[in-house]
Amino acid sequence: MTSIYNQTIKMFGSQPEPIFESAEQQKAVWGREWGCDNDVGQIGICLMHRPGEEMNIIDRSKRIEEIGSYGDLKKGWYFQSDEVPDWDEFREQHDGLVATLRQEGVDVVFLDSVEEDGIKSVYTRDSSFAVKGGAIVTRLARSIRRGEEAHVSRSLANLGMPILRTLHGNAMAEGGSFAWLNSTTAAIGRSICNNDTGCDQIEQVLNAQGVELIRVDMSGYSIHIDGHLTMIDKDVAIVDPDGLPFQFLERLKELGIRTVEVSDQDNHWIINCLAVSPGRVIMPRGISNKTASTLASMNIEIIEIDYDKVQLNGGGIHCSTCPLTRESVH
Repeated sequence: MTSIYNQTIKMFGSQPEPIFESAEQQKAVWGREWGCDNDVGQIGICLMHRPGEEMNIIDRSKRIEEIGSYGDLKKGWYFQSDEVPDWDEFREQHDGLVATLRQEGVDVVFLDSVEEDGIKSVYTRDSSFAVKGGAIVTRLARSIRRGEEAHVSRSLANLGMPILRTLHGNAMAEGGSFAWLNSTTAAIGRSICNNDTGCDQIEQVLNAQGVELIRVDMSGYSIHIDGHLTMIDKDVAIVDPDGLPFQFLERLKELGIRTVEVSDQDNHWIINCLAVSPGRVIMPRGISNKTASTLASMNIEIIEIDYDKVQLNGGGIHCSTCPLTRESVH
């Protein structure tokens, strides 16, 4: 028996190569190539959530003057803005983003389920994000969002996408604070929602893939890097320099990344935009003539949509989309 066992091991033994993330192994084991190694290549699959009945928990009679908005400390929910939108208009704008993505050739898929009070679940960027060969499921920092991780895990599994890491222990990180700068360099905003343990666990996955993770200290109570930087072409980022450390801005230059700075005339939410392919970007309305001219001079094409109602809940276009696959760019 031992000799037969040894012989089979020799003939059908361990095969570490080709690597997990290779196209060959991805297609053979997982049915297709999963993941992203950039933030601007043509999006293949994008995970979203159409806001549903969970939004009904927001009670306009529950006013908390200390936050200047609405919330319920006992039930653990709060609304981000003083104005609560009409939910039909809210959903209509989200539907418009979905339709725009589909017009751009994106396969939009949706979460299978959300928490009954998951009013932030529309912002699918935060509960997971894609790396080479699969996804990292995060651990959301705020109690209002805790529980989204289980729903996204089930949804990714049902899609057949590998989950390479689920953050655990006291790790906290949210996908809105993760950005690919190029195929070998990523950045994460360290903040009230992203601690060192979370960064460490993400870094372990990336380092194994030959990717450097740059930690960027956010200012004050700023929670996510995508409020201050979003890649819009393979070597172009739109930024709010006041929200980013000088050393990081210098590192962007070293990487050959050109930056477009928002002006006081811009709707600040234009930073929270989404490149659907290199140099082709979905942005909310409110781009100043100055910024529009600068973008045009860099051959950046802008698709403007209405998204102000969804932004009232605390997230924009970038927050509302979680690309699961993108084409590589060179």
